[in-house]
Amino acid sequence: MPELPEVETTRKGLAPLLEGNIITKVIKRRDKIRIAIPSDFVERIEGKSVKQIKRRAKYLLIFLDSDDVIICHLGMSGKFIVKIKDGAPFAKHDHVIFETDQGGLAIYNDPRRFGLMTLCKAEELDQHRFFKEMAVEPLGNEFNARYLLDNIKKRTSAIKTSLLDQRVVVGLGNIYVCEALNMAKISPFKKANDITDDEAEKLVLIIRDVLNRAIEAGGSSLKDFAKTDGDLGYFQHQFVSYGREGKNCKNLECNGVIERINQGGRSTFYCPSCQK
Repeated sequence: MPELPEVETTRKGLAPLLEGNIITKVIKRRDKIRIAIPSDFVERIEGKSVKQIKRRAKYLLIFLDSDDVIICHLGMSGKFIVKIKDGAPFAKHDHVIFETDQGGLAIYNDPRRFGLMTLCKAEELDQHRFFKEMAVEPLGNEFNARYLLDNIKKRTSAIKTSLLDQRVVVGLGNIYVCEALNMAKISPFKKANDITDDEAEKLVLIIRDVLNRAIEAGGSSLKDFAKTDGDLGYFQHQFVSYGREGKNCKNLECNGVIERINQGGRSTFYCPSCQK
């Protein structure tokens, strides 16, 4: 599933096409992706100008001058394709197409249809069911060691599980949590409320660094994800733990080998030598 860096990469790719331009035409080729697309979706968007595109956790938020917001989640296999209108037929899994007054197309493609697209009024966004229980962003100033410790001090679940909980911090998924814990040399099985002050300080800094480097590399392309221009992200070539089962740990002064185990229904990649 696309995580924060992949969604942020998509946001950056959509912005030049959509921001400041008018969506002159919306083609809705399905009534439902994961959830039903509103019946008035097309009429509420056509003729409206895009003020800004933001990201909240793993969601894209497209703000219109009508004060409507298009909410989009990429799900497991969703992606946006940006191109100039050329008359070519749309692909089988192109479900929603936005056309601008400049002749550009933003095409939402989703073979597995686990993504979603809906609408919300801007003033109701914070209380929308998708967002009202969400925690802070990991790249924002509010996410610091004190915040992290305060939000895990009563949690006896594993630190990896806690970091995946969107009520603790948003946008983190399996890939980047595995990476951060390995670089911080923290066991993914350690109880969250046993994390020390020093470990929290280190973990916050490493999470920020990993996410920023992933965004700079255009995200990670493992199966379906591609940037809006069709190119693949490259951060998977920098992985230190994820997907490296049986390979040497990259941490300095560690001679361990990366192992993979199932943890909470997800694969955890870690080094048993330095992540004790």
